[in-house]
Formats: sequence, structure tokens, C-alpha cells
Amino acid sequence: MVLGFSIALIVFSLLLMLLVLMHKGKGGGLSDMFGGGMQSSVGGSSVAERNLDRITLLVGLLWLACIVVLGILMKTAG
Repeated sequence: MVLGFSIALIVFSLLLMLLVLMHKGKGGGLSDMFGGGMQSSVGGSSVAERNLDRITLLVGLLWLACIVVLGILMKTAG
């Protein structure tokens, strides 16, 4: 069971990293340093961006749940 949650944690970690990198820069960070801050957002967030936010939040919550479950399993096993 620990092995299954460990594999799920690795998969969710990689997926979360990919999803965070897919977000566009909002300014004030490293994206401004390399010319990403030159664009202005005219219409707010689009439907695709909101869906990306929701998916990222869901994967983040699943990632956190895997960490909590792994912690409980390792505490009770040892």
C-alpha cells in the first residue's frame, strides 16, 4: 500500500510541476526578468486559464492527500 501511494505521489508531483509551469506569468517574478512581463492582460482570465487553475488546485490537493496518507501509513507501520 505504501508503494502504491509513493508511486501516486511521484506522478502527482510531476503533474503538478507541469501544470504550474503551464500558467502564464502574472508579473513581478522571474518571467519579467526574461521579457515575459511586457505583455498586458486585457480581458482578464479566460476559460482555459480558469480550468487550468482548477485542475492545478485539484492535483495539488491530491498531492497533499498522498503525503498525509503516506505519513499516517509510515507512522503506524513503524
